[in-house]
Amino acid sequence: MATKSKAVVVMIAAMMIGVSWTTRSSQENPLENRMEEEENLIQSMNGRTLFMAYCATCHGADARGNGPVAPALKTQPPDLTLISKRNNGKFPQEQVQRKISGEDESVTAHGSREMPVWGPIFGKIAWDQDLGNLRIYNITKYIESLQQK
Repeated sequence: MATKSKAVVVMIAAMMIGVSWTTRSSQENPLENRMEEEENLIQSMNGRTLFMAYCATCHGADARGNGPVAPALKTQPPDLTLISKRNNGKFPQEQVQRKISGEDESVTAHGSREMPVWGPIFGKIAWDQDLGNLRIYNITKYIESLQQK
């Protein structure tokens, strides 16, 4: 399989796994409840919920780079709990937001687009593109809360 095709398959699988991690089925009508929960996920503004749905498949639920899709990637996802440590104890909020949104392509995995460019994706979820920016901000704040002391 071509590298580009493989990357697309991995991204689709990651998103599907992310949705399945955040949804629960019910005894009454599992399909209807799952669709409702997926709609709630898509509308979510909660940083942790968004991280678990869109990021944890590669970065892991604990953000240490050990998600279930990570072994299939060319570049190992980084341990996001060490961002502050790698930056002299300061969390680079704007830099992290740019990487999530796709504005900063300096990271190889992001530049090759193994990591989806979430900015345009989140911007199209709702009629107001600023809500996409808010989702990125909230994911960033969640990642900041995970930093090792």
